[in-house]
Amino acid sequence: MTWIGSDGLPIFLGMGLLCLSAYVIARFHQSFQSSISNAPRLEPAATPLASLPAIAVVIPAYNEEINLRDCVEAVLKSELPDPQQLQVWIADDESTDGTRAIAQALVAEDPRVHLVAVPPRPATEVWRGKNWACDRAVAQAQGEYLLFIDADVRLEREAIAAALVAARASNADLLSCLPEIVCGCLAEWLVQPTIVRMLTAGFNIAAVSDPARPDVAFAAGPFMFFRRAAYDRIGGHRAVADNLVEDVALARQIKSFGLNMRLMLGLGLVKVRMYRNLGALWEGWTKNLHMGAQRKVSSTLLIALIAIFVLVVPWLGILLSGIALFAVGLREGAGFLLPLASAAALLLWESVLWRREAVLLALPVRYWGLSWLSGLLVAAIAIASIIKTETGWGWTWRGRSLALPHETTPSA
Repeated sequence: MTWIGSDGLPIFLGMGLLCLSAYVIARFHQSFQSSISNAPRLEPAATPLASLPAIAVVIPAYNEEINLRDCVEAVLKSELPDPQQLQVWIADDESTDGTRAIAQALVAEDPRVHLVAVPPRPATEVWRGKNWACDRAVAQAQGEYLLFIDADVRLEREAIAAALVAARASNADLLSCLPEIVCGCLAEWLVQPTIVRMLTAGFNIAAVSDPARPDVAFAAGPFMFFRRAAYDRIGGHRAVADNLVEDVALARQIKSFGLNMRLMLGLGLVKVRMYRNLGALWEGWTKNLHMGAQRKVSSTLLIALIAIFVLVVPWLGILLSGIALFAVGLREGAGFLLPLASAAALLLWESVLWRREAVLLALPVRYWGLSWLSGLLVAAIAIASIIKTETGWGWTWRGRSLALPHETTPSA
C-alpha cells in the first residue's frame, strides 16, 4: 500500500481531516482559556450590607407555571439588611397556563410581590421576546436598581447582595452574570455544556468589561442588574424592542453610550435550568442562536463547523479506520493504524481539556462517549436556526410565532 496512491488516498485524506480537527481543537481551547483565565467571579459579600437601596426584581413570565413559584420564593429569601426594600414584579405576558393564578397567589402571600398583567403588543410596533413584558413592568416598578431574571433562574440567598456590592465596587451601570447551568435530562447534558463552552470561547469576558473595548459586548439574560438611571438613559427594553437576543443588544447599548459594563461568573449563586426536554431545547436554541450571531450566516455556520471538527471528526476517524482495518485485515490495512491512533489521541486530548473546563464553569461531565452526538446536535441546531430565522418557518417560542410577514431578510 502506498501513501498517496489509489489505495492510500483515504488514509491521506483522513489524516488531513484529523490534522484540521487538531488545529480547530487547539484554537478553540486557546480561545476558551483566554476568555476564562481572568474572568471575575461573583462572590458572597465579605461583610453584611449596612443598608439597601430600593431594588426591583422583574420576572417576565410566559407560560411559566413550572418555574414561577420556586423562582419568586428564592428571590424573597434573599439575605438583605432591609428586605422591604426588595420588590418583585411578575410580568405575566398573556400566559395560557396557570402562570397568572400562581402569580396572584404569590401576591396574596407577600406584599413585596406585584403582578403586572401585560397587555397585547401594539399592532403598529415590533416587539419580540420578553422585551414588551419587561417594558410594561418597568413602567410601574420603582427602585434605584433593576434586576431582570428569568423564571427558570434560582438565586441563592447571597446573590442579590453580592451583585450590589460588585456593581458598586466596579461602578457598573450593568452587571450581568453567567449562571451555573443545571441539566436534568440527556438532551441537556449533551447540548448545554457544549453551547456554553462555545459562548465562553466566542468572546473575551475581560474585554466585555473593558470600557476601552466598545466593540466587545455580551450579557446573559438570566441575570441583568442595572442601575436604573443607566437603564433609562439607554432607552431600556424599548430601545431593543425588535431584538430577540435583548441581553446582548442591551449590553451593546450600555457600551455605545460610554457606560460601564461588568460581566462576571455567577457560578454557585445564580443557577438556571433553561430547558427540560429535547423539544424545548431545540425550540429555544434554534430560536436565538442565529440571532445571537447577529444574523450572520457565516458566523452561525462557523459554530456548526467547530462542533463537527472538535467533537465529531475524532470519533469518525476511529470509526472509519476501525472499519477499514476489519475489512482488509491488519496486514493489508496496517496504514490505517496511523489515523486510528491519531483519532484516539485527539479524543483523549479533548477529553482531558473538556473535563478541566467543565470544572471552571461548574458544568456536568456526563456521557462523554456520546460527544459525537453532542457535536451533531449543536451543528443541526445552528443550521436549523439559520433556516428558521431567515425564513420564519417554525420560528416560535412555546407556540408563539416570532416571524413578521413583512420583515425583510438581511444578507449574510
